[in-house]
Amino acid sequence: MATVVVSDDAMIRTETLQSVLGDEAAVVSAAMDDIEDTVAAASEASGLVVDVNTPVPRVVFEECDRLQIVARAGVGVDRIDFEAAVEHDVTVTNVPDYCTEEVSTHAVSLLLGGVRRLNTYDRSIEAGGWDWTDGQPIHRLAESTVGFLSFGGLAKRTAEKLSGFDCRLVAADPYVDQAAMDEYGVEKVAFDALFEEADHISIHAPLTDETHHLFDREAFERMSDTAVLVNVGRGPIVDEEALRWALENDEIAAAGLDVLEDEPPENSPLAERDDVILTPHAAFYSEESVTELNEQIARGILAVFAGEQPENYV
Repeated sequence: MATVVVSDDAMIRTETLQSVLGDEAAVVSAAMDDIEDTVAAASEASGLVVDVNTPVPRVVFEECDRLQIVARAGVGVDRIDFEAAVEHDVTVTNVPDYCTEEVSTHAVSLLLGGVRRLNTYDRSIEAGGWDWTDGQPIHRLAESTVGFLSFGGLAKRTAEKLSGFDCRLVAADPYVDQAAMDEYGVEKVAFDALFEEADHISIHAPLTDETHHLFDREAFERMSDTAVLVNVGRGPIVDEEALRWALENDEIAAAGLDVLEDEPPENSPLAERDDVILTPHAAFYSEESVTELNEQIARGILAVFAGEQPENYV
């Protein structure tokens, strides 16, 4: 029987994987705190399932010669060495759409929380206050412009949910044309124009060399001083020191971040701020999304073991 080794992350549920894989493979959970752990755990495995924090560099493919598939339990695959995977004939999969509902709802929640200063009010009351002026100034969301950085499936669903708030919607994405945006009532703008057009910005982009620290001091200087920045994409897209500076100097009004440069953060300049809402990379989560995630992973593994191309082949 084949062995599938999985990261011991709470979102990877061995019982769900095992129920789908049946007698085709035995599922074994293992700690993968460093690359040596990953190599040791996967040395005899036919399948490897990793979470967002587990890198899969070349050495894993070189040392684990039974591997047929590396499955990313989630969307982003930037920590997997694709060149090495190809050289060693290992299939890589992800699950790009399991949490579209959850992430889009989370993005809207962070935006609304920032606009309405919920974090500020909550901390004020916790400290013994009860004053509506603690949140000043608050501006109406209706008739404002919300901009998206990247306009893939998650941003599209977020746009659908925002359509009832009477906002103008714009998006900067060089890979999506205006015709595709028209269906969602969204105007296509250039990246530089995003800062001029949008009152608030929601980041949905992947992390690449091009997007790393795309939101730096210069970007924040160009944003509206009443803007709320939402990031449900990847943490390093935002330069957190630049964001701290922007908030302290009233270059923008608030931020809602589900992702950070370092996770978990150590001495983050944002953690104690009343104008920042932080969540622990939790936008993906619901019980339904986690079940769907694991079922899709298992079906992909079965397809590879059967010599077929899986649905979510990367």
